[in-house]
Amino acid sequence: MISLRVGAFLAADAQTLVARLAFEDAQRFRGNEPRQLRAWADTLDTLRAALADWPETADWRLLLEYDIHRLGRRIDAVLVTPRGVLVLEFKAGAEAFLAQDRAQAEDYAIDLQDFHSACRRHPIVPVLVATRAQPGPMAWPLLLVGATTVLDASAATLPALLRDLWRHLPQGEPLDVAAWEHAPYRPVPGIIDAACTLYTHHGVADIAAARADANNLTATTDAILAAISSARTDQRHTILFVTGIPGAGKTLCGLNAVFGSGRDAGATFLTGNPALVHVLREALARDAAAGARGRMRAARQRTKAAIQALPAFRDHYVGSGDVPAERVAVIDEAQRAWSAVHAISKGRDREVKLHDSEPGHLLDIMGRHPDWAVIVCLIGNGQEIHTGEGGLAEWGTALQARPAWRVLAAPGMLDPGLLGRAADPRQRLPALPGLQTHDSLHLDVPVRSIRNPHAAAWVDAVLAGDQPAAAAIARAHGPLPFLLTRDLAALRRHLRATCRGLRRAGLLASSGARRLRADGLGAELPHMEADAVAHWFLDRWPADVRASDALDTVATEFSCQGLELDHVGLCWGGDMVRVSGHAEWRPRTFIGTNWQTRHAPEAAANRRNTYRVLLTRARYETVIWVPQGDPADRTRAPAEFAAVTAFLTACGIEALNETQAAPAIPSPQPALL
Repeated sequence: MISLRVGAFLAADAQTLVARLAFEDAQRFRGNEPRQLRAWADTLDTLRAALADWPETADWRLLLEYDIHRLGRRIDAVLVTPRGVLVLEFKAGAEAFLAQDRAQAEDYAIDLQDFHSACRRHPIVPVLVATRAQPGPMAWPLLLVGATTVLDASAATLPALLRDLWRHLPQGEPLDVAAWEHAPYRPVPGIIDAACTLYTHHGVADIAAARADANNLTATTDAILAAISSARTDQRHTILFVTGIPGAGKTLCGLNAVFGSGRDAGATFLTGNPALVHVLREALARDAAAGARGRMRAARQRTKAAIQALPAFRDHYVGSGDVPAERVAVIDEAQRAWSAVHAISKGRDREVKLHDSEPGHLLDIMGRHPDWAVIVCLIGNGQEIHTGEGGLAEWGTALQARPAWRVLAAPGMLDPGLLGRAADPRQRLPALPGLQTHDSLHLDVPVRSIRNPHAAAWVDAVLAGDQPAAAAIARAHGPLPFLLTRDLAALRRHLRATCRGLRRAGLLASSGARRLRADGLGAELPHMEADAVAHWFLDRWPADVRASDALDTVATEFSCQGLELDHVGLCWGGDMVRVSGHAEWRPRTFIGTNWQTRHAPEAAANRRNTYRVLLTRARYETVIWVPQGDPADRTRAPAEFAAVTAFLTACGIEALNETQAAPAIPSPQPALL
């Protein structure tokens, strides 16, 4: 980034500025093509012409190639004036104003609105400059606090537009132009953006500067890297358990280990979630191919070693007896590893027969290294969602049979009551000889829920059936990032209205909500199909109807666990209902033509955990749609859905009001995470 006064910019040599921009770009591991150099020169010439002979701008601030860490991108130019902030996105040589370019410019402005502390009291105006286009008639947006709609300009019309805009901007409390650059800008990247940034050699500190009470994200990352270094130095086999509430940054820490210091040791990220494999591989490949101007096939091939499907990794090494190339294995959602009984049962009809639990096999595979190896287990508290998932207890059983492994974990792993999950025995790690505890291995501050860090605690109370606790959280820490509606069409309209810029929306539903098809939601994202999942999470509607924001295909817990959306429409199903006069949730399974209540503790816990996953996927807001039901259909009893609605309302959730604007970010410092 280059920052200078407008007066200094006008006096500077253009070629010197281009050279400085090229140097900055090279530091980010990208090449400088002649086309990029020409684009910078064109941008600087356009800016110089727009700001020349305008003495009033001399002390304004111009920031070129301003970093947007959340997206791993940079704004072409930010012009900071005493009345507002102008976000300038240049498309050199462009002859038309494209929808995706407008969305990009608007998204930059929204990013500053959400995460830059000096932008809270002033307008932020995105301007798309397609240098050779012909702008049409312009209607001035409301120049209020926050991001406005996008203004169009060409190289020829930009000077007049900037002068007119300056006259239209309200003369309120002056913005401190000199201090703006140094004010806190703390973006929170989504998991896909974060993975792409880490993959291109940037550390976690570069992409997720946390607020003061969230600094354990960096502490946890440091603890993982220290354990890897110690294992190498001491020649020890070491396993770490990193725990955390949903959205606290576990996957981010794991990816940093793989793409950071673990890269030289041949680290790999293993997950049993095929959707996560598909999305991360494709996102990394697209980003790498674009940045290096390389071929997509080569980029995809390079990502396969970094992001691997755990079942394929397991079966290969169980079947071959080879020593793995990787010395560091990061296992995502490790609580979902199969128990011994389930693994042996599942292996009967498979080419590779399993004779132990998944934890046992993985410990033995990495233990083939004669000197040292590290396993980093990322544990999602309360996120076991399928039969046969052994949780921490299964890892403990496997480690009791392999005492040579050094074990590091948070204190709460021995006493799960500290983490609020004491009721589920799968979430307890037994006492192990030589186990070392470290507080920094537990992440308890959410970084996903941007608008309210108490969202996860509210979800826990709701799923526990603790209405007084949920209502107390809503009263003390509202407004919650949850809304409630009984109208599916209203849900879709709201999601379309609130998703500005490049923000992404999508519909989620439980895989057990089989009767939602009666409401037209029978199209389910096939989580095993790589192309379908990648299109849903990475592409954009209306250009691609397969994208999530087309809002016609629902993703289940198997498609979205470990991933996220900006705005979520959660379609509540008949598999998780309440009955009037009863205090508990009633988890159910649809078999044949009827619902059957799930009485087994593990099955009931898995259903609650499914809704925990679904309720914690949104970065900004979740709108819950509860169907009306049908009195003529015994599988869709209106009274059951009415009871769900009444309970959620009593827990403090507000009804969706279609006339309201997108929910305001609460003050005083809402989004500095």
